[in-house]
Amino acid sequence: MHNFKELKIWQKSRILVKEIYSITEKLPVKEQYGIISQIQRASISIPSNIAEGSGRSGIKDFNRFLEIALGSSFELETLIIISNDLEYIKDENAKKIIDQIQEVQKMIFSFKNTLIKQ
Repeated sequence: MHNFKELKIWQKSRILVKEIYSITEKLPVKEQYGIISQIQRASISIPSNIAEGSGRSGIKDFNRFLEIALGSSFELETLIIISNDLEYIKDENAKKIIDQIQEVQKMIFSFKNTLIKQ
C-alpha cells in the first residue's frame, strides 16, 4: 500500500484539477451540463483513481486504477482540444493545460513501469 498523498503523480494531478476548474469557469454557461461537466469529471478522475488504487492490496489492482487514471487523462486532453477547436479555450491556454496533462501522463506511465518491476 502506498500513501497516495506522497505520490508526485497524485500531487501534480491535484494541481491539474485546480487549473481545469479555473479554465472551465470561463467557458460558456450553455456548456455547464455538457463539456464543462465532462472536463471537470475527467480531471477529478485522475487523482481519485490514483488515490483509490494506492489503497489496494496488490500491485495488479493498483496498476488497473493507474490505467483508469491514464484513460481519464487522455479523455481530458481530447476535451481540451475540442474546447480549443470550438474556440472556448484560447490556443495558449490549451497548450499550457495540455502540457500539464502530458506531464501527468508520462509520470503515470513511468510509475506503472516502476510498479511492474517490483
